[in-house]
Amino acid sequence: MLAFAKDINIKEPNHPEEDKNSELKEYMDYQRALDHERLIYHALDYSKTELQSSMTELQSEREKLEDYIKNNFPISYKALKSADTIIFMLRKLINGHNSSNNWYRMNAYYHALTYDCINFFTAFYNTTIQKNSEKAKEYKISNGVEVDFDDWAHLFFSDLDFHVGKTLEGSQYPFAKRNKAIEESITKEVDAGNSFEEALQTVKEKHDIDDASIDFLQNKELSKDNMELFYTSAENPIYEYLTEREDGSWGAVEGESLLDQAYYLGSTLKVWVWRKKEDAESTMEDMSSMLKK
Repeated sequence: MLAFAKDINIKEPNHPEEDKNSELKEYMDYQRALDHERLIYHALDYSKTELQSSMTELQSEREKLEDYIKNNFPISYKALKSADTIIFMLRKLINGHNSSNNWYRMNAYYHALTYDCINFFTAFYNTTIQKNSEKAKEYKISNGVEVDFDDWAHLFFSDLDFHVGKTLEGSQYPFAKRNKAIEESITKEVDAGNSFEEALQTVKEKHDIDDASIDFLQNKELSKDNMELFYTSAENPIYEYLTEREDGSWGAVEGESLLDQAYYLGSTLKVWVWRKKEDAESTMEDMSSMLKK
């Protein structure tokens, strides 16, 4: 199984405060509707199938195939460079995901590709829900509820360092804040006369960026080391620390776990998006009414 920042096998998640907070409960109801394991599988499989189909269809039209890759793998394509490399990596990801004996950890190259795949698939899946809800049910992913990709990325990626240099949505604020700080540090180093590569090496320690992410941000070709998925036994409790309840020390709420805090933040960000959308719709209605006068 692929190891993300949270356990993708979690079923019926709950939050100790949801009975006191209707917006948090609505958010947790949404979380309880999701089957993360199936979402990831279908995202990887769909991306692989669609890419293989395009490779066959566009085998004599190289530029069109390159455009397809750029459009559907916008974060990872520069570093991965070719359709063959993407297919190779997707096969490794699917094989790892289908393994029940081990957790497979991903580096920046695999995280970026998985990010693109889930983004690509959720757009397709949400459209399917809107246009053919019965077909969408066959995937058994979300009980007919549209998947919020930004919220999923916030919960299940530990960072988006591979996204540095590209715009992040407001609902991914925690990652956007970190990435902006990294980008500002890089710009400062480049303005001081250092090359982009030198700047990355300088900011690496300051922001605790791992080697694979540094290679990825330089668009370095996938090395033998970076091709590997590192695994640990599924029996190892790699997510246990997320559910340990805090004792109320500084920076923590008594009785809350790190997972509780992640859900609460996710709820807060999602409510912010809902209200922003409602405000926009209200403004559009007001403008429409004024134009009719």
